[in-house]
Parts: sequence; C-alpha cells; structure tokens
Amino acid sequence: MDPSRLLNSGEPAAWVGGQLGSDLVELSDDPRVLDTTGRWAVCLDFEGRLTAARFGEWRPMSADGLPDGWSGPTAGEWRSSLDSAAYRAAVESIRGSIARGDVYQANLCRVLTAPTSQVPNPFALARVLTEGNPAPYAGAIRLPAVGEAAPRLVTCASPELYLARSGEGRLLSRPIKGTARTADGFLAKDTAENIMIVDLVRNDLSVVATVGSVEVPDFLVTEHHPGLVHLVSAVAARQRPDATWGDVFAATFPPGSVTGAPKSSALRIIGELEPTERGPYCGAFGWIDADTGEAELAVAIRTFWFSDGDRGSELNFGTGAGITWGSDPEQEWNETELKAARLVGLASGAVPAG
Repeated sequence: MDPSRLLNSGEPAAWVGGQLGSDLVELSDDPRVLDTTGRWAVCLDFEGRLTAARFGEWRPMSADGLPDGWSGPTAGEWRSSLDSAAYRAAVESIRGSIARGDVYQANLCRVLTAPTSQVPNPFALARVLTEGNPAPYAGAIRLPAVGEAAPRLVTCASPELYLARSGEGRLLSRPIKGTARTADGFLAKDTAENIMIVDLVRNDLSVVATVGSVEVPDFLVTEHHPGLVHLVSAVAARQRPDATWGDVFAATFPPGSVTGAPKSSALRIIGELEPTERGPYCGAFGWIDADTGEAELAVAIRTFWFSDGDRGSELNFGTGAGITWGSDPEQEWNETELKAARLVGLASGAVPAG
C-alpha cells in the first residue's frame, strides 16, 4: 500500500528508526517474542504493559513521507492532572521523604489532556512535531489492543535513549538529568541528580552485563534541543549471552531517569503522589530486530498518546521534573512548563511548525 494511503487509512503501522512498518504479522504482550525472529515495533508503558508488533514489511521513510492534515486541540483546552498548587505540594512531600531518608531523588510527573475532534492520526501529529521540534528518537505507531494494553496511538519526539543494542550485544543508555533554557542555567542540583541516576543505571545494567563490562563513556555532556538544553551522560555494558529481553526489562525498567533513586522507593512515592497512570509516557518506545540483535528504544518523554475519554477522543502529553532536597517547588513547576511548552504549542497550532 502507498505510504500516504496506509498512514491515513487507520490500518496498523509503525514509523520508528526511520523505517515504515506495514503488513502486521504478529501482535504480542509477551517479551519472549522479541528474542525470536523479525523486526518489532515496541511500546512498553510505564506500568509495564507491553505491545510488540512484528511487521512483514519494513522500508526506509523520512519524515517527509508523513501525512499532512493535523488539526489538534486549542491551547486553552488542555487540563493538567496536577495543577500548580498540587504539584508544588507534591514537591514538598518528596522533600519530606528525602529528609526522612526514604529516597534521594524522585521524578514527579503530570499528564496534560485535551479533547480532539478529528480521527486520531499519530502520523499526522508526528509530521508537525518533526518539522517544529526535530528529535533523535521521533516516531509514531498505530496498533490494536493486546493483553491489558489499550490500543496504541502514540507519537514520540523523545531526545533520550533508554537502551540501544548493537549486533554484538553492546547495550547503551543515555540518561538525561538536568534541564535549562541555556547551558548557563544548570544548577548544582542538576549535576547531583545526573550523577545519582548514572549510578542507578550502572547498577541496573550490571544485572544483565558480563562482569567488568559496565562503563561510562560520556559524563555530564550538554545537549542542545529546540528551546532548551539537557545534561546527559552515557552508560554502556556488554550483555550476557544468556540474558533475554525479558531479563533486560526486568533489570532496567522503568528507566532510572524517570523514576528516581533508590528506584523501588521512588516508584512507591510516584504511586502515592501522581493521581493518574503515566501510560506510554516515561515508558519505552522504538524497535527491536530479533534477527540482527540490534535495537533502539527511547525513553518515551516528549510523547503524545490518544485515549478514549468521557466526551470522545483525547490527546495526552506528559511532563515532569526530578526532585531532590535542593529542589524549589516553583522552579520545578516551571521546568515542567518549559518541557511542555513547545511540544504542546505545536500540537495546538500555537507554535509554527517550521
């Protein structure tokens, strides 16, 4: 089928890693399929619900092949799962947990939601985002429901790598911790936060790595993205030959950069303070090729997804910030606003796509 017709048809499709997947062959929520055969589009939401789709045909396609015609909600229609006062109070609650020694850092997120009047098309939204906010892990999927997961209509514009794997079994993660408008806006807490998460990712990867192979090839690097900068480090390891994708997910998911440290305590606090599930936001998004052993999975930040609401289809977008003892509640709220502003503006037609 012609790509334009496919992406406008409502049929299952995936655009990940610069490849267009069509002709759905298999749909599964079992991570064991990722070690069998074929190239899979993968969406693993924050709560652990997996959708893996094996397509019979993959072909290169740039963003120019994505369809036009996006018409999103207006800027004034978005509502937040946590308003400013509730978010600031939650920041103070986390600071209290840190003072008691329960946690060192926790990522606090909120979900923005707005009604949509058009038939949901994640590929049309992806075109708007790639034109106005180019991202290294841009992609979109439209997949049926499987297992406990709802239908996947997701558009990703993530700058963050959760896990890449080479054919030789080298795993690479590039956690982001630290966000500012310009490089001179980073605070001491950004550096401290990044160091904590690097240590967490090192420990996670060591569970599935050959002994002595975990390393940090990049540390506290400034990356420039549209409208902001991030502080990024890299952690690499050699995967054990007997470790499956199920083992890798069990050891490393959810990603440390969107949970906190220690991860178990951070997840408990997140569950207590965030009033809604994150869904695809902060999960994993990308592709895995079981034949070549290669993979590229983003942390699904800067990510939109469609869902069914009380009044029809809704568009969702997540945004958050890492909270440490040094956090100022107002600054953390402003960071979530900064991360959301450009993407939500593009989806609402408030920021020119070009």
